[in-house]
Amino acid sequence: MNYLAHLQLAPDDASARVGNLLGDFIKPAHAGHLPPSLQQGMALHRQIDSYTDSHPLVLQSKTRIAAERRRYAGILVDIFYDHFLARHWDTFASLPLAAFTRRSYAELQQHRQWLPPRLLDMLPRMQAEDWLGSYAETEGIAAVLRGFSRHRIRRDNPVATGIDDLLQQYTALEADFLAFYPQLQQAVAQRIGLAMQ
Repeated sequence: MNYLAHLQLAPDDASARVGNLLGDFIKPAHAGHLPPSLQQGMALHRQIDSYTDSHPLVLQSKTRIAAERRRYAGILVDIFYDHFLARHWDTFASLPLAAFTRRSYAELQQHRQWLPPRLLDMLPRMQAEDWLGSYAETEGIAAVLRGFSRHRIRRDNPVATGIDDLLQQYTALEADFLAFYPQLQQAVAQRIGLAMQ
């Protein structure tokens, strides 16, 4: 899953949400300086990724990616699923998307002292351009893919053209997501419940 899903799946606590997002930016071996609440969020991030990466519906979605981009199918499907989460937000979350994204940006700002340089550098642009809210539109996803292709992968890559996969396989990918996400929410709720016992 990508940024929006990790924030949405976290327990209803600012540190848990920030920690869950930090899993994309800090390796566990470099997280020892973080408060326990942020480390717990990062642990949940890894559990979410592990569950997601091995799920049959996600594996099915990856087969929908064109052969020339199949190497990056995991990245593309994660980002596409954030699109479908934003599109169907009211089905999966009680707080409206715009309010959720505003709160998420504010919580990240409140935790600035713990954010790694890459996230600190991104945060002003992320907030000003409302990256999380922009996931609801295919134009927003196209922009994310262009940015990812330029800034996150060193070698030449076809990630930016992955928008073609989203547009061409839209209905099938959406159906995969809608079947998968409630299962993921349930798995996360069970893990959180077990952790609190």
